[in-house]
Amino acid sequence: MKSPNRSTTPASRARHEALALELTVIPTAAGREDRVQAFLDRWLHRRRKDLRWRRDGDGNLLITSRQRSRTAPLLFTAHLDHPGFVVKSVIDDRTVLAEFRGGVMDPYFENARVELIDGDDHRVNGRVTRLDAAEPFKVAEIRLDRAMPGIQPGDLARWKFPEARITGRGARRQLHTNACDDLAAAAAALAAFDRIRKRRGMGHVGLLFTVAEEVGFVGAIGVARSGFLPKNSRLICLENSRASTDAPIGAGPVVRVGDRLSVFEPTLTNRISELATTYATDHPGFAWQRKLMVGGACEATAFSALGWSATCLCLPLGNYHNMRNIDEVRDGERPARLGREFVSIEDYHGLIELLELVADGLDGKGNDLPGRLDALRRRNGVVFKRR
Repeated sequence: MKSPNRSTTPASRARHEALALELTVIPTAAGREDRVQAFLDRWLHRRRKDLRWRRDGDGNLLITSRQRSRTAPLLFTAHLDHPGFVVKSVIDDRTVLAEFRGGVMDPYFENARVELIDGDDHRVNGRVTRLDAAEPFKVAEIRLDRAMPGIQPGDLARWKFPEARITGRGARRQLHTNACDDLAAAAAALAAFDRIRKRRGMGHVGLLFTVAEEVGFVGAIGVARSGFLPKNSRLICLENSRASTDAPIGAGPVVRVGDRLSVFEPTLTNRISELATTYATDHPGFAWQRKLMVGGACEATAFSALGWSATCLCLPLGNYHNMRNIDEVRDGERPARLGREFVSIEDYHGLIELLELVADGLDGKGNDLPGRLDALRRRNGVVFKRR
């Protein structure tokens, strides 16, 4: 099988890494993805001659090529939010109450350092001084280090971390940043699509960016039910999923067959696995994994449950939702400490490569799985007679 991007140059790899660094530090939260949306608007403006795009009322963004195609749409899908704070009310110019939109365990909030970002992008550091259980979100009291007169409801706050950077050497290089989940996957989708869209016959490939995934797949459910998408669309949902000993960081991107709630559309999942298997045989340097990944749930579950053909590709993720040592903290064996999320740089490049492979090969002649099973049976000398 021919390589879709083994000709990638060091310069293009550097651009892809710079894209990941730039995108994953943008402040975002469920329902307040406007800074990431503005980034995407700038990205689209530079490509306006080749692309079409539209948003629905929730802010979900569909990007398609101007090329015409009769092939069923293939949409690489990523969400634009990450667990974070949204200011609910202002007590005074140094104290706010903020909803936390996303899944982080209570111990991680205790005395945690945060930065508050107002609508003009002014930033002031502070600390969580109290956490109250509430519905639908936890509410944190945040005390700022100094006065910030311009604070308003709707402003964002997030955990305070050192500057994002790429660490390590060679195959051990890692991206340590504010929000890999899911902005590193969004960066991979943009990088892959930028290469794919320039090829003839790729007019059916597009991008779908959704909102408010961290609070119950709000964006995905909305587009699945609203008629916003072409009815025959196939969705490759991209995620950053909690790494494990069974799905380690650095062993390649994951073809995710399911999550803690469901398994995904098997025909689509199996076809991608077949492509990856054949490709890895021809290109020994390409690493990938096929795993269930039950550490969380992803949008492929929502789309599949609502009748769409959907599966998931993901990056194994460290410090899921910025929580270090989750299992030990849950078991009371370690104190809770926050940390930057991290992924392998080689896994990230591998995901870009896998997306190109899927775009190039998904609609080609598929492997005959029943035939392969028959061949396996014959090779093992197994014969079943009808009774």
